[in-house]
Formats: sequence, C-alpha cells, structure tokens
Amino acid sequence: MKPGLKNWAQLVKRDVHALYLASKDPRVPWYAKALAVVIAGYALSPIDLIPDFIPVVGYVDDVVLIPMGIWLVIRLIPPDIMAEHRELAAAQKERPVSRSAAFVIVALWIGSIALCGWLAYRYFSE
Repeated sequence: MKPGLKNWAQLVKRDVHALYLASKDPRVPWYAKALAVVIAGYALSPIDLIPDFIPVVGYVDDVVLIPMGIWLVIRLIPPDIMAEHRELAAAQKERPVSRSAAFVIVALWIGSIALCGWLAYRYFSE
C-alpha cells in the first residue's frame, strides 16, 4: 500500500506544479486560471489554513480538499494543454513555493484571532 500512496502523492505534487504553470498560460480560460492560482497557491504554501496538529480536521485539507480542487481545475483546463503542463512539471526538478499564499493564510489567522478577541471583549465587558 505504501508504494501506491507514494506514487499518488508524487502525482498530486506534479499536478499542483502543472496547475501553477497552467495558470500562466494564455490558452487557459480565466476562471480556470483563477481557481488554479487559489489551489496551487494553497497547496504550495508552507502554511496550512487548518494546522495538521488539530486531530482529523487538520488533515482534511491535505487529503480531501486539495485533491478535489486539483480534480476540478483539471476538468476546466483543456486536456491537451494540461498534458503539456504535466510534462513540463515532471521535467522540472524544483517545485515553486508560494510565499504570498503563506502571507494570506497568516493574515487570515491574525484577522480571525483579532475578531475572536474583539468579540470576546464585547461579550465579557457587558
């Protein structure tokens, strides 16, 4: 079972990189590009929206949401263009890292914590 999971993980990594490349291709429709940027940015981000240390829920994004997002974007991109970008992604050894997506995720966490603090303050100060 381990070789199958390892192969699947490599295919997901390749497809994420291919989506990143496809998001820059002018032949890809704008809506597929937009979704590809979101999915690839999140998958390539060094920070998770839901941290992995949270039991069960922490791995939902890695195991369910990212593959579902990849599947959806691949369906929106013409097959010949996706095949071309898969070949390019497989040939490249270095994978990109999305620091801007990491910044957005950190900003979401900070905003959420600030909102919770403000709501708690308003609730308990009455």
